[in-house]
Amino acid sequence: MGRTRTYEWEDPGRTAAAVGQASGLDFLREIQAGTLPAAPVGATVGFTLDEVEKGRAVFSFVPGEEHYNPIGSVHGGVFATLLDSAAGCAVQSMLPPGTGYTSLDLTVKFLRRITVDTGRVRAVGTVISAGRQTALAQAQLVDATDHVLAHATSTCMIFPLPAA
Repeated sequence: MGRTRTYEWEDPGRTAAAVGQASGLDFLREIQAGTLPAAPVGATVGFTLDEVEKGRAVFSFVPGEEHYNPIGSVHGGVFATLLDSAAGCAVQSMLPPGTGYTSLDLTVKFLRRITVDTGRVRAVGTVISAGRQTALAQAQLVDATDHVLAHATSTCMIFPLPAA
């Protein structure tokens, strides 16, 4: 018996066009509220933006078999995707209008395995330091009892966006 998974996403062009029009925090709040479409990767992996405030972003995810690697646990790339999203969006939440960012690096430490039995996990991203050109953020992947499953740090480049 095979297993299948079907999912949908909205056109990411509308969201991309809105980057920099408002503050990064307002931009993320529009995504969280559903006013702007979420990134397609969220539908692909199955995570959602649950909380956002200045310097902090929280995503949640329920692991399924479709996320497994060959050894029977969630693939490290899924960990990294969640951590990168949380750290990056924490930086995004600090940006003024007309400003963008991109990740320069991501360093991930895997501490515990995740399986379908783990239940919902959260990726909590926070900004450690934000300057004019770079920001340093961290993210932790935690289970329902706040045991740390993985940790990451990310350096992001901050830059002015071209006028629309």
